Amino acid sequence: VQLQASGGGLVQAGGSLRLSCAASGSTFSRYVMGWFHQAPGKEREFVAATSLSGRGTYYSVSVKGRFTIARDNAKNTVYLQMNSLKPEDTAVYYCVARSGNDFTRANAYEYDYWGQGTLVTVSS
Repeated sequence: VQLQASGGGLVQAGGSLRLSCAASGSTFSRYVMGWFHQAPGKEREFVAATSLSGRGTYYSVSVKGRFTIARDNAKNTVYLQMNSLKPEDTAVYYCVARSGNDFTRANAYEYDYWGQGTLVTVSS
């Protein structure tokens, strides 16, 4: 499956952004979808994931309550709504996919497919 993320940009602290990720090349509803981010000089970190149907979601502690992941299987797209953004959310955000139905995996090596990344910059 090929993944194309979009929606990054510059936003002030406290603001919101919505990232989108369009998938192609395979049956979208067969993949758990998620997001990771990577800040400068740091390792890639798990952000959120959603189940095959979208009814199940899983978040990192740092974004829970502020970010919402959702998917639209009819449009082959997964979204990440980011609210109450903080400067520490500044990072490149990657859309990811994994085979199977376990959406509680949070390690980068557990995801089979990665998009190209979209940069989110939160100014203070």
